[in-house]
Amino acid sequence: MSEWIDEMEEKTIQITAARGPAECWWVVAQVLKRFLADMKEKRMVCTVLHKDQGVENGTIRSVIVRVSGEKAMIKCQEWIGTIQWIGTSRYRKYHKRKNWFIGVHQLEESKDDTFDETQITYQTMKSSGPGGQHVNKVNSAVRAIHKPTGVMVVVMDRRSQHQNRKIAKERLEEKVKKAHLESIKDRLNQEWDHQVKLSRGNPVKVFTGSDFKKKQKRKTYKDKRNQLKRALRNTINE
Repeated sequence: MSEWIDEMEEKTIQITAARGPAECWWVVAQVLKRFLADMKEKRMVCTVLHKDQGVENGTIRSVIVRVSGEKAMIKCQEWIGTIQWIGTSRYRKYHKRKNWFIGVHQLEESKDDTFDETQITYQTMKSSGPGGQHVNKVNSAVRAIHKPTGVMVVVMDRRSQHQNRKIAKERLEEKVKKAHLESIKDRLNQEWDHQVKLSRGNPVKVFTGSDFKKKQKRKTYKDKRNQLKRALRNTINE
């Protein structure tokens, strides 16, 4: 039982066009569909954590997916790297370029992204609002600050300081996690932009055409058979 639990993993995968054009955004959207279908077939559970939509309809600049399941990294591994699409631009009719590249990365799991409530500073203040009897006479509003990042929220939704404090913690945690994902995404986009020229020569997957079919490597043994025949013929002649 313990061995089975050890094999359960969670991995965070980013599919990104980095600074690529609209054609690459389209490729990201298509790769996301194929990736999710592949993970479902492999009995993985996928959750889209963050998505940057492209300007063109049906396109995605970047998407971050959390993959959970048995041996998740092994099952994701074949997607990690450069992915190439060979096809004609959908947005620039006379564009001569036929090869488009995007990147798939595994995001490093960092201990820094764990949210620790002891790292929050709470400050109380009077709630602002219209004058008269509705003005809060006590310090019920709460400002929560995450000390490591400086991220801050102010909550004055309730008249109870205790309730506002609870809401502030929840909103701050969500905001800190979102900021953490954004920083990782921006860093990887920059790295991908620098590395893409070196990676284009060795894509892990190649797709072709408007229907985005996977390019198959045709296996043939004709040359090998001919080579063996010549070797046999030479041996007989000798």
